[in-house]
Amino acid sequence: MTKTISSKAFYNMIVPLVKEVGAYQRSRYSKAVKVEFKGDINLVTEVDKKSEAMLVSVIQKIYPDHDILAEEGTGTRKDSQYKWIIDPLDGTTNFAHNYPLFAISVALEFKGDILAGVVYDPLRDEFFRAFKGCGAFLNDKPIKASKVGQLSKALLVTGFAYNVKKSQDNNLCHFNNMIFKAQAVRRDGVAAIDLCYIACGRYDGFWELNLYPWDTAAGVLIAAEAGAKISCFNGGPYSIYERDLLVSNNKIHKEMIKVLKMGKLPMKM
Repeated sequence: MTKTISSKAFYNMIVPLVKEVGAYQRSRYSKAVKVEFKGDINLVTEVDKKSEAMLVSVIQKIYPDHDILAEEGTGTRKDSQYKWIIDPLDGTTNFAHNYPLFAISVALEFKGDILAGVVYDPLRDEFFRAFKGCGAFLNDKPIKASKVGQLSKALLVTGFAYNVKKSQDNNLCHFNNMIFKAQAVRRDGVAAIDLCYIACGRYDGFWELNLYPWDTAAGVLIAAEAGAKISCFNGGPYSIYERDLLVSNNKIHKEMIKVLKMGKLPMKM
């Protein structure tokens, strides 16, 4: 029978490992890197691959029977109650262009539920973490979602998937509608960071389409443990295997759902 991993065991293993990978990324930041294209605008660098190899090799050594789902395809698929979900470098395009915002995201799924997650911003040395039922933390200090109560006073964040130029479901209509309803909207290109910024109150709401489990698994848990509301666009239950995600401080959630339901209707000024 598989023994449940405790929060202490999880943090003792993952924190130093992720910080080691972060140190490697800092050492390569702003230096020339080899860039490949997985799609027209979907990049992968040698730093992505090396970072993933560093993470996976240690996890496999300590937990050889666990599943691993990593963005660049490293790891194994096994019949395990545990699954590690890894984005070794969220914000690859930012990294490749020397834009100073990217992160490492690692989550642990247990029996289909996200048990624990960490997101690390190496340049700012900001380490977000959560273990289910134990709250959310930034560098060991508890964090909470904001208290902004009106969409008109909210700072939102969103993103656009790599198929934005080809898919009709590309988020542009929602972006247009939200701009007219919110105080302001940002676009960082790092979903894991966006979710953590909801958790610590820097943003009040987030929505995005065509996301993958490695984009959201850690950040969604961190946001939820900080008191954020998590759902699909229609307000229904969210799973990291869904493709649309809405996250808010809970106070503006219903307003955001109404705007998302507007779809491609023209906005009146």
